[in-house]
Amino acid sequence: VQLQASGGGLVQTGGSLRLSCAASGRIASSYAWGWFRQAPGKEREFVASINWRGSSKYYADSVKGRFTISRDNAKNTVYLQMNSLKPEDTSVYYCAAIEGDIAYTEVLSYGRWGQGTLVTVSS
Repeated sequence: VQLQASGGGLVQTGGSLRLSCAASGRIASSYAWGWFRQAPGKEREFVASINWRGSSKYYADSVKGRFTISRDNAKNTVYLQMNSLKPEDTSVYYCAAIEGDIAYTEVLSYGRWGQGTLVTVSS
């Protein structure tokens, strides 16, 4: 399976962006999604995750109340709506997928990764 992330760009502080990540190829019958981000010189960190049914969602404390993860299983796509963006949200954002119906928050739990999309928030 291949994951293709899109939607990054340059936005001012307080602005919004919506990231998308579509899966293609040999897709499992069920899988959970995760969004992670990595700023220059820093480790990749968890942002949000959602299980297959969409019944469980997890968020990093730093994005709670501002970011919303959602999915469209018919389109094999996950979204990350990012509102009230801050300069510290500037990072490369990666989508990730793992077979099954459990959403994880750890990088090592995910077996498939997208190529990343850059989000830059100007002050």
